[in-house]
Amino acid sequence: MDKKHQYTLNVKWTGNRGEGTSNYRSYERSHIITVENKPDIFCSSDPEFRGDKTKYNPEELLVAALSSCHMLSYLHLCADSGVVVLDYEDNPHGTMIEAANGSGHFTEVTLYPIVTVTEKSMIEKANELHEKAHELCFIANSCNFKIHHVPTCKVSGNSN
Repeated sequence: MDKKHQYTLNVKWTGNRGEGTSNYRSYERSHIITVENKPDIFCSSDPEFRGDKTKYNPEELLVAALSSCHMLSYLHLCADSGVVVLDYEDNPHGTMIEAANGSGHFTEVTLYPIVTVTEKSMIEKANELHEKAHELCFIANSCNFKIHHVPTCKVSGNSN
């Protein structure tokens, strides 16, 4: 039987400058994401859409969610497979295409995980587990665009 999980949060627009949305330039795109017992996330739209470049935008959060979910699935698989990961870092990149009508969609996201393991003998398995992690990732399974993986694996104390 499938398990159902629920996620509840609050998204509150904070960008009313006193005129509301009386015109496209009259309001800020700022908003706050709040989840009970967690720090607030201060957001805006992408600066290309009149957003605040000092705040997270939904597009960045989508790419971050993919990267984070992949990492968590991957670390679980490594732990179960005897691959000892000491460090994990990713520098993901997403591409979104804006359509003439103002809509848009992501065409792809590429993850670039850099994994450090304890032994050279773990590298092959560590690299293989990225594919399985992708299959298990809840967020990746919810996307309708390509998600690529370009992993790097190195051994602790090694520069390669």
